[in-house]
Amino acid sequence: MTGSWLDRLTNLGRHFLMGAQHLIYPGCCILCGQPLAAEQTHFCALCYSELFTESESTCPRCAGTIGPFADMDARCLTCRNESFAFEQTLRLGRYDGLLREVVLRLKNQRNEGLAELLGECWAKEAAARFAALHCDVLVPVPLHWRRRWQRGYNQSAALCRGLATYLGMPYYPSWLRRVRHTPQQTSRPTPTERKANVHGAFRARSGAPLSGRSVLLVDDVMTTGATASEAARALRAGGARRVAVAVLARAHA
Repeated sequence: MTGSWLDRLTNLGRHFLMGAQHLIYPGCCILCGQPLAAEQTHFCALCYSELFTESESTCPRCAGTIGPFADMDARCLTCRNESFAFEQTLRLGRYDGLLREVVLRLKNQRNEGLAELLGECWAKEAAARFAALHCDVLVPVPLHWRRRWQRGYNQSAALCRGLATYLGMPYYPSWLRRVRHTPQQTSRPTPTERKANVHGAFRARSGAPLSGRSVLLVDDVMTTGATASEAARALRAGGARRVAVAVLARAHA
């Protein structure tokens, strides 16, 4: 988004709330509550390292974990027979341990400031990897208005905003819409059911200047890739030249 007065006011409110939290709990890690060293902010060294250090090799197409000697230019066994509408995927880490706890915290509580902070830190630690995707705009995977109202915010949009802040890239949360309310993907156990569940659920906003754009689609979790692929398909139908994906966590991989 290009920075409306409402965006600026919302950002100011988020930073005020996070500042108030640190006044109430000074010098403590916002995840584990342990005291922070003088040079640390928000996260202790242990939590920061666990969240932002990726030690595994991943498939460049679906971000699934692969062996250290796998061909990085080839599709992995997980996605070899899949037809995705996106070209590449960048992940922060595996959906496990502390990262899993953080993702669940973002989904179940109003943690917009935390989601934005994660985006900024991730972009700082992986700036070169984001640059290698050669995208020019960021678009978050949207929630249906009903779920957005229930949750209070869209965690993917807040994450996207944090990425955009550090990377200096524009983000446009209104360019993609979820036009059909769908049951949560976790209630659909098989890949076929997940694809059917989100089929036709997204649509690019009419008039969005997507033509020729290279879009980085941002979400919190990828499991089978069905949601990201369907969202990417809608962006490409709206004129996007190509779509890459960035997810906080890759599940089942």
